[in-house]
Amino acid sequence: MSHRFDPTILREYDIRGVVGRDLGPADARAIGRGFATILRRGGGRKVAVGYDGRLSSPMLEAALVEGLTASGVDVVRIGLGATPMLYYAEASAEDVQGGIQITGSHNPADHNGFKMVMGGSPFFGADILRLGAMAAAGEWDEGTGRVEVRDVFEPYVSRIAEGIAGIATTDLRGLRIGWDAGNGAAGPALEMLTSRLPGEHHLLFTQVDGNFPNHHPDPTEESNLADLKALVAAKNLDFGVAFDGDADRIGVVDGLGRVIWGDQLLGIFAEDLLQRMPGATVIADVKASGALFGAIARHGGKPLMWKSGHSHMKSKMKEIGAPLAGETSAHVFFADDFYGFDDALYAAVRLMAATVRLGRSVTALRGAMPEMLNTPELRFQVDESRKFAAIAEVRERLAGAGAQFVDIDGVRVTTPDGWWLLRASNTQDVLVARAESDTAAGLTRLIAEVDAQLAASGLRRGFTG
Repeated sequence: MSHRFDPTILREYDIRGVVGRDLGPADARAIGRGFATILRRGGGRKVAVGYDGRLSSPMLEAALVEGLTASGVDVVRIGLGATPMLYYAEASAEDVQGGIQITGSHNPADHNGFKMVMGGSPFFGADILRLGAMAAAGEWDEGTGRVEVRDVFEPYVSRIAEGIAGIATTDLRGLRIGWDAGNGAAGPALEMLTSRLPGEHHLLFTQVDGNFPNHHPDPTEESNLADLKALVAAKNLDFGVAFDGDADRIGVVDGLGRVIWGDQLLGIFAEDLLQRMPGATVIADVKASGALFGAIARHGGKPLMWKSGHSHMKSKMKEIGAPLAGETSAHVFFADDFYGFDDALYAAVRLMAATVRLGRSVTALRGAMPEMLNTPELRFQVDESRKFAAIAEVRERLAGAGAQFVDIDGVRVTTPDGWWLLRASNTQDVLVARAESDTAAGLTRLIAEVDAQLAASGLRRGFTG
């Protein structure tokens, strides 16, 4: 018995596809068979399984459990919840050695996928490719695993609430916060969490609905924050928080409705952390603002630039023992007093604590940030066979010209005008460009440099090459 996956669903960081087109129950069973086999051969015996609120998630969860047990591992079913709740179930239980969450994250409603962890570390990259090879060969162990249902919901929420530990209730009681669950998996946990937190809390769209009837759950798209901005303005709140579909990414707006982007938010967390842990290393991805790296150093920390992708960030964090990391895409990772995985609910609670410890409102913290001019991510399709080759060509030309650049994930080039980035997506047949300057003229020159490098490789933005 063997199985062949549609090759487009085996991504760098997870497995994702459109249900009914390139992803279905047979894929879920095969993922379970392969994951269980790898876990058993490494000495593991038990896997936690959870799922988000998408309409297809229960079907895929049932098939996944079938596959896991058929290859001889025991399964702990934790039910509907946020992806971080699955991470918590794996990290906090001594008898669990792996975890799989069925989730479409921030993708459209007809998408779904799988995020995996094994032995407390992300399961990604070569691990995912190994699942594909094992399935094609039918190289699976046989066995009969057992299934149990375990309620981790209340312990998980209680653990999240510990993010304000050490802060006087009287200092938190005056906070007035808006929350937008976006009909995603965060909703039930958010309701319980806010009922236990000091302060005044106003909630939007906490009912889990895989159709996402109010807006798409991606807080990195500013248009999806319109309802939260309106709530903050109408109620004159201190700030507002939004979540993506599986609650591992956070969106924040201040009291004036200004978005605090992922790298800006990391700057707030870094300032708070470094008061208590001077000299600590803080990791940010290659897409982060230059202002962030400067702020980390200014507050006495050691900034480290690393590859984009939540799995890369978590792995690097664990490798060097960094207490804090974050991505421009709004994944934030806390390892001081927490487990090191990305949990947007926990990040929101830590933001409450940070504003009290720093003695400034979120609006004031946002207002103190330098106003940089930057592009959004400029994504353009390039043939799969060309995308990495083009980056290698750019790198060779830059080195020959004596340019100042880092190449840990594509190329990020620093000039007197600021910086520009060109990298190949690990999950799609696209190149991604970004640039940042403190002047409009400088930004124009940086984008022109990107275009010149693309042209030298026979490409241009928006062109399929």
